[in-house]
Amino acid sequence: MQSSGHRLRDVEQHQPLLSGGEEEVAASRVWFIQDSCGMVCAFITWFLVMYAEFVVNFVMLLPSKSFWYSLINGVAFNFLAVLALTSHLRTMLTDPGAVPKGNATKEYMESLQLKPGEVIYKCPKCCSIKPERAHHCSICKRCIRKMDHHCPWVNNCVGENNQRFFVLFTMYIASISLHALCLSGFHFFTCVRVQWNECSDFSPPVAVLLMIFLCLEALLFLTFTAVMFGTQIHSICNDETEIERLKNEKPTWERRVRWDGMRAVFGGSPSLLWFNPFAGLRFRVLMVGARKNGAEFSV
Repeated sequence: MQSSGHRLRDVEQHQPLLSGGEEEVAASRVWFIQDSCGMVCAFITWFLVMYAEFVVNFVMLLPSKSFWYSLINGVAFNFLAVLALTSHLRTMLTDPGAVPKGNATKEYMESLQLKPGEVIYKCPKCCSIKPERAHHCSICKRCIRKMDHHCPWVNNCVGENNQRFFVLFTMYIASISLHALCLSGFHFFTCVRVQWNECSDFSPPVAVLLMIFLCLEALLFLTFTAVMFGTQIHSICNDETEIERLKNEKPTWERRVRWDGMRAVFGGSPSLLWFNPFAGLRFRVLMVGARKNGAEFSV
């Protein structure tokens, strides 16, 4: 006898919950969660990255007497910062895998042409047919496919469609945090050996305070994002979301572990595209969709 999870998977294969046209609309629409806490956290994230940019560029690199030192570190740090902020935007503005709201109608249920014994689940909160491994998010007010968790720092759920960008976000934030710590340490010891006025355009007290705050921020971000990055990679390689792990749910699906799980999340064989948050971004489709339908927000 088939389990309910297998029966639900058979129904989805027989008639998908999203048609091809609906999938294209979902991919092209602008997704944004109007949550005050999430928007404040997202703003704080951008503010702290911009603060790090200011201190690294104007306090440490530009006043440096070594042109190549400033150029190489400046290009590397700013390039990683752009990738981090782009990954943050892609995570925040990408539909994480929301199930169509209110599709559990009598007419739609009849159109599925269910066979005797076939089971599907209905979410009582958003009145939608709940696919396997989907969970309801009380903040997004939607059922999300392969929901891992809701992250206020990206003001969105981490789910089937945007987990890749969240992993890149944590990786690049950890990278620039480590880079900032190394630059701060080198700059501090360099300035101790000479006059502070010669290695910074700011007064010594101001420069020291700016660097101390940067080090505290970088250390906090490095610890948090490194742990999150490791947790996400572990979840992907075991094909198990954080919610499934916490609820100790037994898998009723065919697990894709290790490289199969990585390919499923990042797409295709290992390549540099895995590290590119711009990959798959269709500006023309987004502009046309916004012009025709207006920006679509999730409330």
